[in-house]
Amino acid sequence: MPCKPAFPSFSALLLFAAAAQASPVLIATGTLDATSDKSGLAGNLESGGAANVLGGLGSGLAWAGGNTFLAIPDRGPNATGYAGGTPVDNTQSFIARFQELNLNLDATPSGGLPFTLTAALNSTTLLSSPAPLFYGSTAGLPGGAPVQNSGGVNYFTGRSDGFGPGSSLNPNDARLDPEGVRVSNDGNSVFIADEYGPYVDQFDRTTGQRIKTFALPDHFGIANLNSVGAAETSGNTTGRVTNKGMEGLAISPDGKTLIGFMQSPLIQDGGDGGRANRIVTIDIATGITHEYAYDNKIGAKNYNSSEILALNDHQFIVLERDGKGLGDGSKAVVKQLWAVDLTGAQDVSTLQGETALLAVAPGKTLFLDMAAALKSFGIADTQIPAKLEGAAFGQDITMDGVVNHTLFVSNDNDFVPGTAGPSVFYAFAFTDADLAGMDLSYTPQGMVPEPQSLVLMAMGLGLLGVTALRRRGQTRA
Repeated sequence: MPCKPAFPSFSALLLFAAAAQASPVLIATGTLDATSDKSGLAGNLESGGAANVLGGLGSGLAWAGGNTFLAIPDRGPNATGYAGGTPVDNTQSFIARFQELNLNLDATPSGGLPFTLTAALNSTTLLSSPAPLFYGSTAGLPGGAPVQNSGGVNYFTGRSDGFGPGSSLNPNDARLDPEGVRVSNDGNSVFIADEYGPYVDQFDRTTGQRIKTFALPDHFGIANLNSVGAAETSGNTTGRVTNKGMEGLAISPDGKTLIGFMQSPLIQDGGDGGRANRIVTIDIATGITHEYAYDNKIGAKNYNSSEILALNDHQFIVLERDGKGLGDGSKAVVKQLWAVDLTGAQDVSTLQGETALLAVAPGKTLFLDMAAALKSFGIADTQIPAKLEGAAFGQDITMDGVVNHTLFVSNDNDFVPGTAGPSVFYAFAFTDADLAGMDLSYTPQGMVPEPQSLVLMAMGLGLLGVTALRRRGQTRA
């Protein structure tokens, strides 16, 4: 693992936390305010917006070692209507991509939170297939194939009419809605979960070309495809709910297993608003899958889920949320992380229906109430992003001589910063003692260490902070 930066004692700065922390505490917030990415794309999308627009990049967040993270926008701008866009739900030929970021934590000598978080964009990598893809052709719109396509490079896009014959599990459909991302332990591959299929794909981290698609069981796909989400949902009786497909993705610490998580129950299990969701494990070497039930209910209501993280090889953190807060014009209420242990859980691959799944769903434990944590530090409930969707563990830090693990959370602003605010990142810290109090434990992902440089920076008051410099990056397109 990368070297752990050591930070000065923060006893005076952490009076907000109990002596023995019972749950993660907020240690920093930061934003990325840039409006263009580093894809090098010129020209405009169907709506007239720039093809290199930067936004929505908190749909998924993955740690890549040190202070390097990968962030993904989803299928692109579609929150605002445009002429001719109704038949494709206002989706556009936005090329799927991931962004490489540095999220730097620097000690704050006094006042406020103990760290500042600075976000910087390093590079942009576009996602493509070496094999031809099925692109859409909708009256009144230009053809769905990107003009940037060339021999052996066929780009995935977010336009909803980009599908061919067969079920939604056809890996040659051009439409891709990335929602979950993780990095392989050797750092060479990127795994991405998609809502349209749903799919889980493996991409080369340097070129962005797809290496492999992991086949999901047939009952996750839908038979009748449509470029209008409401029509697609109403036209099927089984499979994923449109725009509620595979929303979260985790990777086991040993890098051998992917863990996918649906945003809502499958149609046959209750559909959107239902209670019985599915977690899918995928053996990377063999492609063998297993499924486990998850209970979406919090209090008296069922909530959709946005992310999943692996604490170890059997305990996972799930992000459940409402759609309220900044971007929705309302007050955020439920933004919570729950822990679930799959030890001894029954495989539900052959089961169907809410009753059958809930009967074998393991219990869950509240890990962190993010909305409460943010509000306790003066962030108004109307300013908490409605769509907190990405989450990733980061490198450990040392505070007061105690090793703390870090957790970063990001938002999807739907490419409308004027409404939903900028791309925001929140950093939390927690200890092994915190986890022990919840009968949990943490094993960090065993990524191959990459060359790191350390620099000592005077932080004032005679204190020194140590910050890992960013991984060497380059613009990729």
